[in-house]
Amino acid sequence: MINLLWKIRKELLKYMIMAKTEKLLNRIAELEKETGVKRTIFAACPNSMSVIKAAFRAAKRNDAPIYFAATLNQIDCDGGYTGLTQEEFIKILKFEAAAVNFKGVYIAAIDHGGPWLKDIQRTEGWSVERAMDGVKKSFEAAIAAGYDLIHVDPTVDINVPKGEIIDIHLVVKRTVELISHAETFRKAHGYAPISYEVGTEEVHGGLADERTFDTFLEGLKEGLAAAGLSDVWPCFIVGKVGTDLHTTLFDPEVAKTLTAKVRPYGSWIKGHYTDDVSNPEEYPLSGMGAANVGPEFTMSEYDALDELEKEEKRLYEEGQVAKLSAMTDTLISLVHASGRWKKWLLADEQGKDLRELSPERFQWIVKTCSRYIWQNPEALAARAMLYSNLERVGIDAEEVVLGRIEHDMDKYFTAFNLVNLNKLL
Repeated sequence: MINLLWKIRKELLKYMIMAKTEKLLNRIAELEKETGVKRTIFAACPNSMSVIKAAFRAAKRNDAPIYFAATLNQIDCDGGYTGLTQEEFIKILKFEAAAVNFKGVYIAAIDHGGPWLKDIQRTEGWSVERAMDGVKKSFEAAIAAGYDLIHVDPTVDINVPKGEIIDIHLVVKRTVELISHAETFRKAHGYAPISYEVGTEEVHGGLADERTFDTFLEGLKEGLAAAGLSDVWPCFIVGKVGTDLHTTLFDPEVAKTLTAKVRPYGSWIKGHYTDDVSNPEEYPLSGMGAANVGPEFTMSEYDALDELEKEEKRLYEEGQVAKLSAMTDTLISLVHASGRWKKWLLADEQGKDLRELSPERFQWIVKTCSRYIWQNPEALAARAMLYSNLERVGIDAEEVVLGRIEHDMDKYFTAFNLVNLNKLL
């Protein structure tokens, strides 16, 4: 009896110190055994305040957990393009959850944390040492702020010749170095356990074929053990499952194959580029642990503002608005001036000005790059005027914007079988 009690106590203590993401994944796995229902965690990229607000509102209405995957371009020590540091981001999440009385689970995570994945590091050509140090400082700030998970992604190296792929052994080495640094910092300051995600869906990361994928897993296992971190293992490993920047068809068979490889390690496959995917219902059926959606919600926000501006112009013609906000013209001008749209040019578009692109490509780039300039003072002023003009005639413009984003989030909560999950956690 005493031995049984000690065993139970040991398991309880193990559960109590388990990181939040692992608790959620393990509970989902338990529920699958009990009910047969498979689930995939929905991760939203917090590229604007509107997306953060909409995510909590949608999660509240669906009674589901929500995961925020923030890149270092978005949120970092320098404020990123959202204007938020890691500490401010965690506070914002707390305040916005309270604003809608959301009591469920939410996760704050770094997405694509690695050297040269932050635009300024690449454009300024930072050295290996400086880039790695920059990432380590970002990790420290995230851990201190209270993040739950860090995606360690050293799969880019600006020193690798164009067209070549970074050596997978170097990816392993830098992955171990970054995890080791994060764990040393976390333990030295007594912070709670966090979770890790590794790998990338990009071809440049070298994990696009199964053999290299296997090499990475074995190398990571050995590397962490050698660093004295045998008890640390990523809960998510990013897999290339058919979707990328320009494709929207998820490959369930590849996902099943990769899942079979990582489950014995205690990990789940994470999908990226899930935006506008045509078959989201296949994700849980294939055993996917989680999936990220980001630029889609920027486009949702842009489309809602465009729709509102059309209404504003109609009201202006009727004499009910004194001065137009010039919302979309302002966004286009700011996107162009930022220069950040150039990173999204295709091979045959290099050297062209934004306005020289085809109408379809022009619209796509302006919409997806609007996330870089939402917090620009001119953009904020135009939005404030648009909202004010419409408020005069009884239109709650922010409600329209948030509702549009929420609508596009709802399909993922439903397809991933997350509705009413909070009741079971």
